[in-house]
Amino acid sequence: MTPVRKTAFLRREGRWLLGGFLLFLLSSFGQTFFVSLFADDVRDRHGLTHGAYGTLYMVATLLGAVALTRTGHLVDRHPARRVVLVSAPLLALGAVAMAWSADLFMLFGALVLLRLFGQGMMTHTAFTLLGRWFTRQRGRAVSLAALGLNTGEAALPALAVALAGAAGWQSVWWAAGTLVVVVGVAVAALFRTERTPHTADGSPDPAAPAATGWTRSEVVRDRCFYPLLLTTAAPALIGNTVFFHQAHLAETRDWSLGVLASAFPLYAVLTVLCSVAGGFLLDRFTGLVLLPVFLLPLGGGLLLLGTVTAPWSAFAFMALYGVTNGLSLSLFGTVWPEVYGTRHLGAVRSLVVAVLVFASALGPGAGGLLLDAGVGQPVQLVALGGYCLMVSVLVVPVTRRLRARTSAAPHREGVPSR
Repeated sequence: MTPVRKTAFLRREGRWLLGGFLLFLLSSFGQTFFVSLFADDVRDRHGLTHGAYGTLYMVATLLGAVALTRTGHLVDRHPARRVVLVSAPLLALGAVAMAWSADLFMLFGALVLLRLFGQGMMTHTAFTLLGRWFTRQRGRAVSLAALGLNTGEAALPALAVALAGAAGWQSVWWAAGTLVVVVGVAVAALFRTERTPHTADGSPDPAAPAATGWTRSEVVRDRCFYPLLLTTAAPALIGNTVFFHQAHLAETRDWSLGVLASAFPLYAVLTVLCSVAGGFLLDRFTGLVLLPVFLLPLGGGLLLLGTVTAPWSAFAFMALYGVTNGLSLSLFGTVWPEVYGTRHLGAVRSLVVAVLVFASALGPGAGGLLLDAGVGQPVQLVALGGYCLMVSVLVVPVTRRLRARTSAAPHREGVPSR
């Protein structure tokens, strides 16, 4: 793609790309990397151990995941503007409740709202809309919009720590609630017009596959679905496990928190670069080609972090995780519509997101319980690295089968095989 065509794409699709970018940014307030910043403050306020708070967080996340399977299909049935105008205030309510949490009941409710409408509904809505609105340029559209999450990961932790130091950690959540409402209204305004899939030159795409697609019941009966889940769920499981217990890792290795914090910019830069590059690679080679290899950098990084105690291992892990995370953001936005079509994409993706949310909950909860039981983080990290390598091998024959299946109907994306 020439620079002129890149600029034309951004100008033509700017409204929808910016809206997706902002949805990904807002999801940050329900992501583990942000919520975990206040783990010690929350535990001290409520007298919770690592395992108790991790379990509470896990249960809240699981409840949000179950709720998402019942609400995710609404993105298929209602205009994007309406979905955002409902989701954003509920996410803001979760942020306010987090600041106000005087007892465990309110803390639990705040976590449920943050996880359901932050990590869950905001990312689900963004991925579903982009997958439905874009066809031939889906990869680059998702990669550009997903930079909103990268921006949140790079900027929000430092801003939150600075504000917490100046005005207290509760003030961060009040500010987050206000920001969610303001940005949510702006996104609703951007989405007042729904997008119709277009070709690269901006004309309507007659081959747009919006009229085809698997239902959720058909997807769960597909044997290929489960290996795909095991592979795509890995970054959520692993990233949350490592980040949620990052303070404990630093403490056991006599690292200052500054070691891990200083590695985040490297992670953010590589995530952005690989996300953008991944978008173009996906448009050229498809998600099924990249699926068996995108976890290999993360697997290598986990093995390094689990076996090397020198501080440089933190930088190596974050760099390698940034490569995988950047590819996964674009991959997650393209592989499901590529395999299962777009007609029921919201319903299908809500199931997928629920599984990913479950994985993100399992990591912190199980990791905390294992720490309480004396199973150290090095053992956990090596085991997670082995998981990455194992599922990468497992998914190779699955992707071959899926590529053969989709090539049998090249103009009907996501048509079930009967």
